[in-house]
Formats: sequence, structure tokens, C-alpha cells
Amino acid sequence: MRLRIFLPHTELLDTETVKIKAENPMGYFTLKPRHIDMTSTLVPGILSYTTSTGKTEYLAVDYGLLVKQGDMVKVVSRRAFLGELGKLEAEVRRMTEIEDERERSARSAVARLEADFVRRFLEVGRS
Repeated sequence: MRLRIFLPHTELLDTETVKIKAENPMGYFTLKPRHIDMTSTLVPGILSYTTSTGKTEYLAVDYGLLVKQGDMVKVVSRRAFLGELGKLEAEVRRMTEIEDERERSARSAVARLEADFVRRFLEVGRS
């Protein structure tokens, strides 16, 4: 299979593989050359692939999308990093923390909007 990893402004990886392991919201899954065509969302985690020589390589991926069609597997993600397993696990934790902070900020903004709406609604009721 040919694995291609795309980031917003560049192609990070283009290589031949015999096995790919990735994580979606339901857990880890493995793709091999005769696997059925599929599409899956990806969660922040470690994507691994095995080359034809038997060497396993790793990369950290942020949220993204994986599409397998025939012998081509394409992954699109906002962020991805090639590297050693230990260093990549730290990068995945960092990606998760960034996403958690974004969610907290969004919840805070929604709470402020709701409070403002209620305050204005009460002001209209008093008028």
C-alpha cells in the first residue's frame, strides 16, 4: 500500500507500507493491502506503519481523516510529526491539552453568551 500524509500546506510523507495501524473514536484499527476500502476519522494518537522491510515507523497525528481506496491510503490532518515513539507520545499529550484548552475556551464563551442573553431578556421584561 502507498501511504500519503497531508498537512494543510505540505505533504509530510509518501511511502510504501505493508501494514498501517491508526486510532479512530472507537479504538485502534489495522489496515493491510487487501483490506476493504474505507474512510475513518482519526483522533489524536500514534499512527504506525510497517515498511516492506519489516521496520515499523511512528508518527503522532492530530484529528484528521483517513481514506483507503485500493492500494492508496491518504491521511489528512492539521498536525503530524514523525519521530521516536516516546517523544511522539509527549507530542500527542500536548495536542490533547491544546484541544482541551480550546474546548474550555469555547464553553466559557458560550456561557458568557447565555448569561448575556438571559440578562438582556430580563431587562426587556422589566421595560
